Amino acid sequence: MIRIYLIACVALFISACSPSGPVKSRHGVVTISIDMTEKAQGQSAALWILRPLSDATQKISIKAVTGSYDNHIFMPDTKNKTEYLYATWSAEKKEKVLSFSFEAEAKEITMTNLRDSGLPLPKEIEPYLVGTKYIPIDGVIAEIAKKAVAGKTSILEKARAIYDWTVENTKRDPNVRGCGLGIVERTITIRSGKCADISSVYVALARSVGVASREVFGLRLGNKDKQNMTGGYHCWAEFYLPGTGWVPVDPSDVRKFMLKNNKTLDEVKELREYFFGSVDQYRVALKRGGRGVTLVPQQKDAPVNYLMYPYAEVNGKALDYFEPKDFKYSVDFTAL
Repeated sequence: MIRIYLIACVALFISACSPSGPVKSRHGVVTISIDMTEKAQGQSAALWILRPLSDATQKISIKAVTGSYDNHIFMPDTKNKTEYLYATWSAEKKEKVLSFSFEAEAKEITMTNLRDSGLPLPKEIEPYLVGTKYIPIDGVIAEIAKKAVAGKTSILEKARAIYDWTVENTKRDPNVRGCGLGIVERTITIRSGKCADISSVYVALARSVGVASREVFGLRLGNKDKQNMTGGYHCWAEFYLPGTGWVPVDPSDVRKFMLKNNKTLDEVKELREYFFGSVDQYRVALKRGGRGVTLVPQQKDAPVNYLMYPYAEVNGKALDYFEPKDFKYSVDFTAL
């Protein structure tokens, strides 16, 4: 009962909750509202919003797209295995607004009794072992990872050792804008950040010792019947276990719960176990993996560090999605 209580608390992110525990799925409508009227007055504008896709853990259906746009279309991105809602406005269009709503039913993911199968890594998973500009796996990253997995030989043992190191050696910094920039070297140095920072550290460390891993970019679903979730974007990670598949881990949510509830590592043992192999039902995945993203249609500005928030350009220049009061957008959840 204590374990259920702790999981319910962190899933809802409130300081007090019922010990009866949450349900195992969450169902509702998410509405993303964009208003670039003031920011793009007299200028052309383009907008990309990730459309979440259905899979074994979430069922997604489009409800409506409305607004003053000149054109809109859903554009598949085969390279990044996702899809965008893409809309454009001409400079002459005085009002530049859009509303996109979708119905989501998300399930809790719980993967227990994990075992190493000894099977080889599938060839299609090999890219998730490679270091990149955004996910470095050499230098100090490799040194830390090597020490963290000392004496460990299997993929599962290494994945767990990296998870434990990340939980024990990073902290949540509430002053970081948005979900952070995911700059691994900086986060490793200062040992703090937000979810994109902490998840990127996990992915980089894991890859450097031969554990295929990737980031998951998503959005939390509200725990109330009606709730504004503009600040609910969230990033976690997954590692690949041959014979099992992708396994979720969320060291960032352990650190967030600790900060919000003034808890020590010893006081969150059950929660720490939960978030190695499990994630709650109060989230939908928008995109898995991929940094330095080139969109479809291709944006005019630089590649996007990571895609999770709405992305917009005015006269070919990107707006700052970390500033929803400037680049005006909101995300609202209504339970069904």
